[in-house]
Amino acid sequence: MTAPRLDIVGIGNAIVDVIARTDERFLDRHAMRKGSMALIDAATAQALYAAMPPGQESSGGSAANSCAVAAGLGAAVGFLGKVADDQLGAVFRHDITSIGVTYQTKPLIGGHPTARCLILVTQDGQRTMNTYLGAGGAFAEPDLDESMIADSAILYLEGYLFDPPAAKAAFTKAAAIARAAGRKVALSLSDAFCVDRHRAGFLQLIASSVDIVFANEAEICSLFELAAFTDAARAAMDTIPLAVLTRSEAGSLIVQGGVQHDIQAEATTVIDTTGAGDAYAAGFLTAYARGKPLPACGLLGTQAASLAVIVLQRHALCSFCRSISLVYLEPSDSI
Repeated sequence: MTAPRLDIVGIGNAIVDVIARTDERFLDRHAMRKGSMALIDAATAQALYAAMPPGQESSGGSAANSCAVAAGLGAAVGFLGKVADDQLGAVFRHDITSIGVTYQTKPLIGGHPTARCLILVTQDGQRTMNTYLGAGGAFAEPDLDESMIADSAILYLEGYLFDPPAAKAAFTKAAAIARAAGRKVALSLSDAFCVDRHRAGFLQLIASSVDIVFANEAEICSLFELAAFTDAARAAMDTIPLAVLTRSEAGSLIVQGGVQHDIQAEATTVIDTTGAGDAYAAGFLTAYARGKPLPACGLLGTQAASLAVIVLQRHALCSFCRSISLVYLEPSDSI
C-alpha cells in the first residue's frame, strides 16, 4: 500500500450557513425544537429567511466544516460536495479553497440552487438548524473523485447527506474505493434526526464498511434504541471498531476493542455550539491520520471543539487551530 497523498477527504453537503441570534419565542412561533436539525423545502427556506433577524452568512456544511478546520490544523484535505452554478455556489467554492481544502466537484447546472442552512442561536448557545439541501442533494456517484478517495488516509462521510438515494449509493461506492485502497472510513451520524430516519442503513454501512463512527449522546442512543448512554456506549463497543462519542460539557468517550478512553472537556464560556462536533471530528481525524494515540486524538478534538464554541467565524477558528496544531502535532510530542 502506497503512502496517501491526503490525510482526509470528506463527502457531505456543500451549504452556505446563515447564522442569527434569537430567543426561544422565535423558535416556538415557528414550531422548532431547540437544538435539532430539520430539513425544509424551498418555500419554507424563503419564508424563514425573511422572518429571521439579521444574520451572518458563511460557507458551511458539517463535513465541509470539519475539512476546513482540519486544513487549519495543517492536514492535507479534500472535499466532495455539490453546489449550483450560482452566486452562493461561487461563494462556497471560494471560501473552502481559500482555507486550503482541495475542492473540484463540478457545479449543478439548471437545477436546484445551492443549499443553505438557517441557524438560530439562542441565549444559551444552542443552535437550531433548518436545512434546505438544494443542489447538495444532487450529489451522486459521477461526482466521486476516485483517485482522491483512494489517495486519502481517511474517507469521512457526513450522515446528513444519507437521505437522497443517489448520495447513499455514492457513499457505498466511496467506502468500497477507500477500503480497496487500504484506507480508513469514518462516518458522522450527524443528528439524532438522521439516525431515526436511517437507522437500518447506518447500521448496515457500519457493519460492512466503516472503521470510525462519530456520534453524540443522543445519536448513539438512537442508533441502538437505548435510553441510557452507558448502555449505548457498551453496544458501540461490541459493534463499532472505533466509536468516538462526544458528550458536550462531560467531554468525550473513545471506545475501541474493549478499551475506553475518557477525555475531559475544556472549561470555556459557550457563545455558540454551532460546529463544535465538526471541529472535534477535525481535530481527532487530523491527529489520527498522523498516527497519534487515541487519547491524543481526543485531546486535539477537544481543543478544536472548545475553540468552536467561542469563535463565530470559521476563518478565525482555522487561524486559532494553526496555533494549537503546533502544540499537539509536533513529531516529538508524547501525548
